[in-house]
Amino acid sequence: MLKVGQKAPAFTLSDTSGNTIHLKDLLGKKRIVLFFYPKDNTPGCTKEACGFNAKIRTFHKRNLAVFGISPDSVASHQKFATKFAFQFPLLSDPDHKVASAYGAWGPKKLYGREYEGVLRSTFVIGLDGKIEMVFDKVKVDTHAEDLLNQLP
Repeated sequence: MLKVGQKAPAFTLSDTSGNTIHLKDLLGKKRIVLFFYPKDNTPGCTKEACGFNAKIRTFHKRNLAVFGISPDSVASHQKFATKFAFQFPLLSDPDHKVASAYGAWGPKKLYGREYEGVLRSTFVIGLDGKIEMVFDKVKVDTHAEDLLNQLP
């Protein structure tokens, strides 16, 4: 997993609207929140994303752009975003290259079964393109609020 002070890995991903998003185009304009989540329309991921959506104005007032990233397709993201009226883009990382680059992809266990998957985590990227904050232990119910409370 990336550490505070490291340069954020570059990426190019498709968003909810099918637009191509390049990290380099975002840098220097706003600080960026990237939250990695496992799957659209699942209970924990829905709570987490809805928490960000409920606080989106506060994020924007603090000069933060929010992006959710999962391996789901653009079509899946569109359904998820429409269902909950998300006011931030979801980015599709189907081959999990971006999640891997950020250290948000790795071994998991569920009911004794081991598999590779998204490690729920969040990164705040500064205007200079460096990692300002890392959240590798996320409580889905309060994550957006917790992040806002810990921002400098």
